[in-house]
Amino acid sequence: MRQRIRPSHLRTSAAFVAAAAIAAAVPAVAASPAFAEEGAPSLVISNLPSTSPKPGEVYDEKVVITNNGTAAADGVSFRIRLTRGLDFPEDVQGCTYSTVENQVRQALCELDTVVAPGASVETPVRFKALPNALMEAVEYGTSATGETPGEGFGDSYRRLTLTADSSADLVAVGEDTEALAGGEQSITVKLRNDGPGWIQNQESDDQTALMVKIPKDTVAAEVPKECAPFGIDGPSGPGGTPGKSTYVCWPADHTIDVGESLSFTFMLKIDEDAKTTTGEVKATSVYDIHPEFDKNPANDKAQIRISIPTDNEPGPATSGGSTDGGSTTGGDGNDPEGQSTGGTGSTGSTTTGGTGSASAGSSTGGSTTGSVDGNLASTGSDGTPLIAGAAAAAAALGGGLILAVRRRRATAKSS
Repeated sequence: MRQRIRPSHLRTSAAFVAAAAIAAAVPAVAASPAFAEEGAPSLVISNLPSTSPKPGEVYDEKVVITNNGTAAADGVSFRIRLTRGLDFPEDVQGCTYSTVENQVRQALCELDTVVAPGASVETPVRFKALPNALMEAVEYGTSATGETPGEGFGDSYRRLTLTADSSADLVAVGEDTEALAGGEQSITVKLRNDGPGWIQNQESDDQTALMVKIPKDTVAAEVPKECAPFGIDGPSGPGGTPGKSTYVCWPADHTIDVGESLSFTFMLKIDEDAKTTTGEVKATSVYDIHPEFDKNPANDKAQIRISIPTDNEPGPATSGGSTDGGSTTGGDGNDPEGQSTGGTGSTGSTTTGGTGSASAGSSTGGSTTGSVDGNLASTGSDGTPLIAGAAAAAAALGGGLILAVRRRRATAKSS
């Protein structure tokens, strides 16, 4: 357990001089150990101002830590966590840096200072926006006692969401194949992120998704688990439910990295009297709201086309499809690889490490002044990042730590 007050601080603290004078003027019982232990520190921190940085810009602000308790906090463990589009501009001596789950960059620092009751200290929070910055979040703070913070938000540990001054281009990729009436045929559709920003909604559960409209005269017999039926204005059933006309598909972690292509494969049963038929895929959100960060809607839609040959209508010679109900390798102009591949789910993402900084500034407030010298040492962390997209965090943590804001703005829906 951390000692509550170190002698080195007592010898240099103006607060200690005042406390000693008071102690000499009151009965000894008032300074007894039992009386001293009745109080406890209660640290609160200020909110960071919001920002919308351009890639390459550095954010540099200060957080004020105030002790509203009745006992001093001897030393403060201060933690900062950054989503993958942000990084620390430089290392600060005494801070320990790591990259934890979901490419969250973390700095854990020890501020070697005493925060007396009613006093405040300042510590800077600095980070830079990377080229892939877009929808980001920053966690920062300590615990009420100044010890390493746990998982959860409050007056001493906070979360800032921000949207970088950038964009991401969503691309819908369809399928062009051939099938026999009365048979079955798989189709693979894709949602691709052409960047420059990575995608994970940090403020709302209206996550990015691919809407799939099943071609007429076919039935979705097998559906990926990542694809839920779409109702009037959002998902209306569990993923993998067959037999519906429209689905929305999204990755389980709600993340689409730059250059990543998510594939979703459906098995369709073709009606006995079906003729050549079409469906559609659209890059949108789970509530069918066009993402504001996508500034290029021209490639948001693509066609699903199933050619059904008849006695008088041979199928296209270059369809690349299969008539035996197997998987297809048809192409689409939006797919840079020129082909669709079977399988469901998302491709992997690359993890990049980072370095960081957090240091302490000057001490103000109350009857004490002094400096926080940034002489810091790490105690490590539990490695569990709280930062995540709103819906993912609500699901993983029982909805108790992040308020998911469902943005159902009918007026913002795209056609």
